[in-house]
Amino acid sequence: MRRIQQGAAAATAPDEDVIDLGALLSALWRGKIFIILAMVAAVCIGGMYVYTLATPMYRSTAVVMLNNREEQVVDIGNVIGGLGSDSAVVNTEVEVLKSRILLGKVVDKLNLIEDPEFNAALRERSAMDQMKSMVRNLVRPPSSGTGPSTDSQREGAINALLGALTIKNIPQSLVFQATVETTEREKSALIADTLVDLYILNQLEVKFDATEQATTWLTQRVTDLQVSLEKAEQEVKDFRASTPLVSPEALAGLEVQVKEMRDRIDNTQGAQETARARLENMRGAETPETQTEVTGDLQLQRLLPRIDEPAIAQAFETRFGQLLARTEADITRNDSQLKALQDSLTTLERQIDQQSNDLITLQQLTREAEASRLLYEYFLSRLKETSAQQGVQQADSRILSPAVVPSQPSAPRKSMILAAAALLGLVIGAAFVLIRETRSRAFRNAEQLETTTGYATIGQVPLIQAKRRLDAIAYLKDKPSSAAAEAIRNLRTSVMLSNVDTPPKVIMTCSSLSGEGKTTIALSLSLNFATMGKRVLLIEGDIRRRVFGQYLKTDQKDGIVSIITGERTFDDVVIQDSLLGADVLLGDKGKANAADIFSSERFANLLSDLRNRYDIIIIDTPPVLIVPDARVIAQHVDATVFVVRWDRTQKEQVLGALREFESVGKPVSGLVLNQINPRGMKRYGYGNNYGPYSAYGSKYYLN
Repeated sequence: MRRIQQGAAAATAPDEDVIDLGALLSALWRGKIFIILAMVAAVCIGGMYVYTLATPMYRSTAVVMLNNREEQVVDIGNVIGGLGSDSAVVNTEVEVLKSRILLGKVVDKLNLIEDPEFNAALRERSAMDQMKSMVRNLVRPPSSGTGPSTDSQREGAINALLGALTIKNIPQSLVFQATVETTEREKSALIADTLVDLYILNQLEVKFDATEQATTWLTQRVTDLQVSLEKAEQEVKDFRASTPLVSPEALAGLEVQVKEMRDRIDNTQGAQETARARLENMRGAETPETQTEVTGDLQLQRLLPRIDEPAIAQAFETRFGQLLARTEADITRNDSQLKALQDSLTTLERQIDQQSNDLITLQQLTREAEASRLLYEYFLSRLKETSAQQGVQQADSRILSPAVVPSQPSAPRKSMILAAAALLGLVIGAAFVLIRETRSRAFRNAEQLETTTGYATIGQVPLIQAKRRLDAIAYLKDKPSSAAAEAIRNLRTSVMLSNVDTPPKVIMTCSSLSGEGKTTIALSLSLNFATMGKRVLLIEGDIRRRVFGQYLKTDQKDGIVSIITGERTFDDVVIQDSLLGADVLLGDKGKANAADIFSSERFANLLSDLRNRYDIIIIDTPPVLIVPDARVIAQHVDATVFVVRWDRTQKEQVLGALREFESVGKPVSGLVLNQINPRGMKRYGYGNNYGPYSAYGSKYYLN
């Protein structure tokens, strides 16, 4: 057993975290019937929903295209320009189509507030809705109003329409698809067409309102500008009338005169300074020579050589006096002339300053008047363009395709729902199969049984098609070469070899729970030993249920309890079964507890006496985990055969039952994997091999 446990631990440790894909697929294949049933059930439920419960929905689509700005009849883009084609404009128009204002117009025009599909207040409430309303009223008492207001109903209709509406922009284009899905085909088409019509009409209304507002504003602005222009022109006219004629040319002529006047003054001042210097020099000259030199006069120069002559000297003085007087007169005249020139220059400069200021004022008034004129003319032309645009308004969108009344419902999509239901059924079925597989704690081969328990498997018995145990015994007797008969012979050999030196004579069959086939194993071993010519006694140790009498053809009521209590003798109650070829000691009802009966010395003495009369004694005992009888009987037997039902008995149950025997110091001699289904073995990936008997080729089926 130690070797089995060590080998199992070494074999399983490395594979604890490995997922065996083959095993996973095998598990799904084994559960294919359930998976198919789950798929069929899911498809049936889906079909019931599709064909009976689901409300048909009809979808209709209207197609709209945006117009570019270049398509405007009159180009006044700054006032009411057309739409562009960038993504921001496209996304904006999508939101406009889904705006609550536009949808509210659709609700009002089609009176959707009176449609139960869009007004929940008009629908017939189901029992579930009434229950929810009742709970809601308990949590939050309703207001004193009699019902939802018209505004709230309209908002609810808008919300419902928004839920039924889908706006989609075709990529890389200016085309929109407005899709409406309702329970009526005509209604879907009507709502879609109404929506796009109101959308285009709304664009026209927006443009008309913008044009009207622009016209009103431009009219008022033109009027104000006209008043300003008239005022500016009047100011220019008044200024021209109140001031002398002023022009840039006249001002330029005055500036030339001023320049000339300044040049004359400069020249006069130079001449004056020269004359003064000459006068000073003349007055400072004391001798005729210096006087002649200072004046440079030719006459003085002619008179100078004869200056000694009195007449010449007198003439010289007279001439010098004349020159001096003339110089003084020139200086006086120059002073008068210089003063006159300076007065004229001052007058001219004052006149230039005045005319410059007047010219600047005139130019400013003229510019203001011109600016007012230009602004007035610009706004007047805009006013005329805007007025002309009012008669040729064009929407920024146009309908490419009106909504078509659908011939087939768009939802529910029967094929898709049925396919989804089938897929869901497949997933649920596969999940259930895998969960059941992972939670399964039963044994499916001898290796699992030995690895888990540490005990050797001494027999593997296939399932025999039989309604009663005696039918199975008859099958084994009639077909001694069958795989089941070979399995029983192998079990018999393994039991006898469990103790080579002292072959067991008293053999006990037991199991964890009822229904695992231990009684059939006991009957089969009895038959097998009897066919070898052995004297065999089969004892019914399960005196609580007493099932032997139901299968053996006997009227005997007394049994082992009567012998132990001394009421009857063994020879009086033992019966010979012709089918088994062995003696049978039935169980009967006693007043004492069954465990006390088998714990008594009389039972031990009875077994001791029977050992001398029979070669083999087989005792069929009750389930270990239910009553303690098997543990008590195990104290008097030579070998204990523990039966485990294939793919049925849980690991915890087997381990618990084995611990019960170990606790009383009587471990079992070996395990028998019973009722092996060959088809099941094949499904679990073990082929058709349930031991060394597959070559015998008999077919077995589930009960």
